[in-house]
Amino acid sequence: QAFLWVTSTLNVAVFRDHLVLEDLVEEMKKQSPDLSFGPLQHDGKVAVQGSFPALRVLREFLLLKAKSLSEEDKREGKSHQRPRRKLQEHRGATELRNSTGDAHREKQVLVLDTDIYLYMRSFHPRAFQGKDVVISGVTDGDITTVCIESAGSKAGAAQGSRAKKMIENYSIELQKILWKERICFKERSRAEKQRYKQLWERLKARYPKVLSIPYDTHLDVVGTSADVFGFTEEVKR
Repeated sequence: QAFLWVTSTLNVAVFRDHLVLEDLVEEMKKQSPDLSFGPLQHDGKVAVQGSFPALRVLREFLLLKAKSLSEEDKREGKSHQRPRRKLQEHRGATELRNSTGDAHREKQVLVLDTDIYLYMRSFHPRAFQGKDVVISGVTDGDITTVCIESAGSKAGAAQGSRAKKMIENYSIELQKILWKERICFKERSRAEKQRYKQLWERLKARYPKVLSIPYDTHLDVVGTSADVFGFTEEVKR
């Protein structure tokens, strides 16, 4: 299995109060002709298939649209504001301070294949370390969303951009060389599963660049095609 084609489920229900969702999906199709779209579900979810670069472009498109709609709401809200009573002034000042504090942090988001993310975490940890940046990941099945937070200053923004670029470059290179093999053992006995785990631990020394991800019913093996082939063949023998 090569990391060239993935499926992601998008929830566009957040746009329901502003847009006709069917029209939004049609706009998304025109914006990203290289992607394949499933039918729009009643709950506002739609499955999308394609490459990671194409999915990233679609994500940026939706983020910009959400931002523009949010700015429209703010403008409309200002035009209908009423004078505040003194009881509300303190709460409003607190909200303003909080939002100003958030403005001093800049956030950038990347979407990665979960296996590539885990491989990078294991073998390229420096990609997730940077001066004055905080990098975190939230995994949802096959997709992991990486959030890069940096200081809102010019220097902080530059640090965040460098960190994002490094992760992107590693991701692109790993997509070209990594393969995944799944070894299933859901029909095995507990003793057999234990022997498998002992074998995998011994093989780690012989294949130090292979990432093995254990689950209850299977083991995912991630690495170069040669390493993955050698690892799985030894397990089969």
